[in-house]
Amino acid sequence: MAAPRGDTRAVGERSIPGGVRMERSILDRVPSLLTDLYQFTMAYAYWRAGRHQDCAAFELFFRQNPFGGGFALFAGLSDCLNYIKTFHFTDEDVDFLRSVLPPATDAAFFQYLRGLDCSGVTLRAVPEGTVVFARVRGSGLWARGGLKGQNCVVCNVLQEPLMEVAGPLVVVQLLETSLLCLVNYASLVCSNAARFRLASGHKRKLLEMGLRRAQGPDGGLTASRYSYIGGFDMTSNVQAGLLFGVPVSGTMAHSYVTSFTSLEEALPKTLVAVNGNRDAVDLISLTKSWLGRVCKLLGADPEKIHDGELAAFLSYAIAYPKNFLPVIDSYSVTCGLLNFCAVALALCELGYRPLGVRLDSGDLCKQSLDVRSVLRLCSEHFSISAFDSLTIVGSNNISEQTMVELNTKENEIDVVGVGTHLVTCTKQPSLGCVYKLVEVQGKPRMKISEDPEKSTVPGRKAVYRLIDADGYPFLDLLCLALESPPEAGRPVSCHPLGTCDTPLTVTPAEVTCLRQEMFTKGQVTQPLSSAAQSKEQVQQSLQKLHPRHKRLQEPDSYTVALSEKLHMLARDLRRGITNKNNVVSPN
Repeated sequence: MAAPRGDTRAVGERSIPGGVRMERSILDRVPSLLTDLYQFTMAYAYWRAGRHQDCAAFELFFRQNPFGGGFALFAGLSDCLNYIKTFHFTDEDVDFLRSVLPPATDAAFFQYLRGLDCSGVTLRAVPEGTVVFARVRGSGLWARGGLKGQNCVVCNVLQEPLMEVAGPLVVVQLLETSLLCLVNYASLVCSNAARFRLASGHKRKLLEMGLRRAQGPDGGLTASRYSYIGGFDMTSNVQAGLLFGVPVSGTMAHSYVTSFTSLEEALPKTLVAVNGNRDAVDLISLTKSWLGRVCKLLGADPEKIHDGELAAFLSYAIAYPKNFLPVIDSYSVTCGLLNFCAVALALCELGYRPLGVRLDSGDLCKQSLDVRSVLRLCSEHFSISAFDSLTIVGSNNISEQTMVELNTKENEIDVVGVGTHLVTCTKQPSLGCVYKLVEVQGKPRMKISEDPEKSTVPGRKAVYRLIDADGYPFLDLLCLALESPPEAGRPVSCHPLGTCDTPLTVTPAEVTCLRQEMFTKGQVTQPLSSAAQSKEQVQQSLQKLHPRHKRLQEPDSYTVALSEKLHMLARDLRRGITNKNNVVSPN
């Protein structure tokens, strides 16, 4: 597989810090009324019952790893923090709620809503960009240990909480839908992008270009940001560059090429050389001369050249002589390559360095080999070394499977443009995050559903990642918040999926506390991550993960387990034999 060649930047690529604009974008796109009506009907009922100030805690989690993989990436945290930091209802919001809630709703409730904010809310979460795991169907760790346990409904409902939101019951209830909206798609598309990156390897550059196929403007913006965080290098989305500082890139479409019909339309006709000579050179005449030489070298007939395509290339090269990277398959790759070489060689003679070509149809692998062969031949024959390393961009309905095949077939593609399958997540359209109550007034709460998979794990928790002697995470442990944390070098008893009364004992070489306090008393308590910082966190988190958990197909299951005390609490609540106050001692 070829390594990237040359400068992969195209017209307009740049990186702009977008912190303030990003925050403004969240406020504009996620107002406080962007939620479900039943949040307000429940809020009113709580208020009427005098329970609106009860201290409650909810957890946000997902139940299955996406795309049949072994992991997911947590994303959307910065958006959530920006959202709750300014959460409030305006007079206009309250007036609208008066019109949609039942007429019998007490007028004092609307005045109560007008004064709501998140000053009493505490949010704890794993850092954005962290690898996380859902409930799994079988514990690889348990199986490798040769142990077997009885089927245990409690352990079969394991889920790893990404976020805990605690505070007044009405407020944390009202946050549910918006927080889910901000996390669900962001985490899904970030995980999808990471899979594309794993499929591609790290030699090629990846360009996200899915805005026109995304589910609306906000879906497009979210996809551009979180594809970059998940491992892509750049986006075609200019607004994402402005708001989030994602590098942007792009050159021309087929429509630009087909809009030209003759060389007379290539205006202006001249270009000044790089060497400082102010005398403009007739680029059209110079290109015609080079076209004859290229056709002779390749045994091609100059009469079969498409003049409109050549005119389009010339016009673009005159406009952007330092960023010349056209799409060459508007008519045929053979014709387009001849025209490109003629224009690019003329630019080289004037001291400019063309960037490369884009292929957008047909067998990209074979075409890239043919293109590279011609570029090398021109480089050798005309003694222009830069031609050998020009960039070849491939784009044509690229899927994850396409990326895998690029690693198994010989090709010369340096940059891959991905759109539809990335931003729409065609393999799995939803992550399925949920937001469930786990504690009220210090008492654990548990949903016990007729569908065991929808049951929840009760109580406020701490989440620890256990690391083995080789530096790889091997188990995430859920404990009650008041439990003593596990310690490196000391045995830990826990209950992974599929085990019941017989616990598993493991000894970590290192322990990391995953959950951190991110928001309290109306203030964000950790620095908000930029897209670039979150991208770095993703790469660090993935690098630490064992390769068997990162396999795109049939990965080993990562183990998520309950501590002994949390397992007992869940079991006792299910059986209905908790003590009088439903409280478990931390000791």
